[in-house]
Amino acid sequence: PDAYETLLLDVMRGDATLFTRRDEVEAQWRLITPIEEAWSNLPATRLPTYSAGSDGPADADHLVARNGHTWRRLKDSRAGCE
Repeated sequence: PDAYETLLLDVMRGDATLFTRRDEVEAQWRLITPIEEAWSNLPATRLPTYSAGSDGPADADHLVARNGHTWRRLKDSRAGCE
C-alpha cells in the first residue's frame, strides 16, 4: 500500500508507531524556537552559488581549510553529471 494508506490503516487499528506524540512535538519546538529566534536577529547572508557539475563554491574550500582539511577531488569533476 501507499504510505498514506498505511497510516490510515494504522489509525483504524490504533497503532501509533508511525506517529509523533504531542509531547515529542512540543519538546522539539522548545528546542528549535530559541534557535529560530536567534537566527531571526542575525543579518541575512548571501548563500554561495556555483554551476552544476563544478567543484562547488570556493567558500566550501575555505570552510574545510580552517581546520586543516581539503576536499577529496574527483578525477572527473563532472562525474555523475549529465
